[in-house]
Amino acid sequence: QVPDSQLYDGLSLRLGGSSKINELNEHSYYGDLSAIMIDNLPMWASWRSTPSHDVALMDEWEAKIEKIAQQVARQNVTSLFGVPSWMLVLLRRVLEIRGETTLEAVWPNLELFVHGGVAYTPYEASFAAILPAATRRLETYNASEGFFAVQDALDANGMLLMLDHGIFYEFIPVADFNGSESHAIPLAEVELGVSYAVILNTNGGLWRTIVGDTVEFTSVAPYRIRITGRTRLFINAFGEELMIDNAERAIAEACRKTGALVDEYTAAPWWAPAGEAGGGHDWLVEFQTPPYSLDAFGQALDIALKAANSDYEAKRYKDMVLRPPRIHAAPLGTFHNWLKSKGKLGGQNKVPRLMNDRSLIEELLVSGF
Repeated sequence: QVPDSQLYDGLSLRLGGSSKINELNEHSYYGDLSAIMIDNLPMWASWRSTPSHDVALMDEWEAKIEKIAQQVARQNVTSLFGVPSWMLVLLRRVLEIRGETTLEAVWPNLELFVHGGVAYTPYEASFAAILPAATRRLETYNASEGFFAVQDALDANGMLLMLDHGIFYEFIPVADFNGSESHAIPLAEVELGVSYAVILNTNGGLWRTIVGDTVEFTSVAPYRIRITGRTRLFINAFGEELMIDNAERAIAEACRKTGALVDEYTAAPWWAPAGEAGGGHDWLVEFQTPPYSLDAFGQALDIALKAANSDYEAKRYKDMVLRPPRIHAAPLGTFHNWLKSKGKLGGQNKVPRLMNDRSLIEELLVSGF
């Protein structure tokens, strides 16, 4: 698709997690998958990669970001590999070091960003502001349990499900999901436009394992999927069945309409006082660039959520069940500091986007990270 590509004339910047090995018990141990992969790359792949092996596998995240940024800021980087949320942190530090506002002046030959781990949509505007215009994107879908899907074409609608990687897939419609008591269907019975929880059986010894992700098929010939959320991360306090995919798209649309750039966010329900009906959703949003009006951002978010989710729209009718979303602007660094307090900076760690209770949002609002 790109016959004039100069991808292999430069270096691939890989941003992985910590190489620290943790002992679960005397018989087993665990570590960050991305670091394990980097540590086991073949020699020919390591030759064209940056940062250096010792820096890529550092444990302390903030020191690691600084070391990587200093090392790569003046190299010829042609591709990026990593989780969008953490990659954005690194790229902004590189721009600070070089005194530039876009990567066009830092890495003029940058042409590819391969990403996964979290949805790209909420960060799309932030990356568009700093990446060279010609940079192409490819999405991957993998976890510690296996490698599931890849975007095999630049214009593909969804990622190609990998059917020859030692995994037998089953699926549970999200509407019928009831944990291990759910009825699963084989791949041959999936339908377009339905959200499914993913069930794995692998030649590595996993049997009927619920990964925790939900996907929707965009094609069945071949099988292509897009990630729609998590089985445990949703809001359904009032029957609105709000999924992460709805939230990601709505946040992106609200940003587009109000000129905002969002770094991180989380949302949770709130309930009306005793004697009153209904409630609503609180959204705690960390803006890199604030909207021209928080009220306008909330209105745009509400409209986009209604368009994305008919259940949400029904519950919002005349404010009878759901009130308009309440937007709270978090100081810059709030979510970074919260993750740091939990020892979860970098790698595969991410902020829970939606919670069906108020435990996380109360911790963030009250503690003032």
